[in-house]
Amino acid sequence: MRTGIKTLTFVVGTGRSGSTALSRVLRLHPDVLSLNELYACVDGPPALSHEPLTGRDFWRCLTEPMEVFDRMIRSGTPLPEFLYNRHPEWRYSPETTGIPAVSMMALPHLTDDPDALLDALEPEVTAWPERPAPQQWEAFFGALASRAGGREAAVERSGYSLHRVELLHSLFPHARFVHLFRDGPDCALSMSRHNGYRMIALLREIHRRTGAGRDEPLGKPTEEQLKQLPEDLRQLLKSEFDPALVLDRTMPVPEFGTLWSELIREGLGQLAAVPQEQRTTLSYERLLDAPRQELARLADFIGVQPFAEWLQEGEELFDGAGRRGSALRLPAGELAELRENCAPGEEALGVLPRTAP
Repeated sequence: MRTGIKTLTFVVGTGRSGSTALSRVLRLHPDVLSLNELYACVDGPPALSHEPLTGRDFWRCLTEPMEVFDRMIRSGTPLPEFLYNRHPEWRYSPETTGIPAVSMMALPHLTDDPDALLDALEPEVTAWPERPAPQQWEAFFGALASRAGGREAAVERSGYSLHRVELLHSLFPHARFVHLFRDGPDCALSMSRHNGYRMIALLREIHRRTGAGRDEPLGKPTEEQLKQLPEDLRQLLKSEFDPALVLDRTMPVPEFGTLWSELIREGLGQLAAVPQEQRTTLSYERLLDAPRQELARLADFIGVQPFAEWLQEGEELFDGAGRRGSALRLPAGELAELRENCAPGEEALGVLPRTAP
């Protein structure tokens, strides 16, 4: 990279695998710029493309609100990962201005005053010359790193990101990838209880029925396509919707096992194209069992020192923070179906089938 950042690493996965906790640990490292859910908010072209962008165009990509996220907040179904909306005294609101994409989760992870950081970045970024989008991103990482005391390693972590590996690798061919994964049934059960993954499942259903883009808002259905949808799914695409459509909807847990397997198999296929020396894996369960060892290995991979104080802080953060085996408490029939639906993903991961408890 041609900025102050020496290495760029993406932590990718299906989500619900301990990645938020990992971002908190990475933020504590004095040499790491921890980019939290950046590409969950600034998504798609032209931001994630090779297209040349002026500084002003790039700034618009960073600050254009993510409409689906604002809609979820307005409708009373915000994700627990959202950070900006928890502070009503901050400047932007989903009801009025919309929350700038980069402010929803990325900037509040770095500072207690994201509005001030956004203001400081604007004149610098908008003055940048036209250049391909990946070069604008590299410059942006450098600008953030310099304001954070000269961090040397940038680590972007978005929970729902495994399906973007091919795109990210094409944009940043020298970047490193860490695949963070978790036991399939436990991960799927966690997805089934999470607003965001319930919404993802519903949007994928909309895609299946209409052929519009899988991850709205990249491919919003046309008016003609909307007519193909039942009323409850149409409601989800309105400016506001009844939260019960997401929160109270009956969505069988095994269906999320299918979603998990699909994401795993698709993502592993994309990871296989990344040179072996640029990728590694990280097991959530191993992080809980041996946090010092796994964090030291991660530090070595991303190119920073595994300082003893940092390892201690990481161990304390992970200690007692994780749940495992939660799926084993499901009724026997439901658990059996969930395991069956997770089997393709676990086979792709090379995880041997577990015996019944």
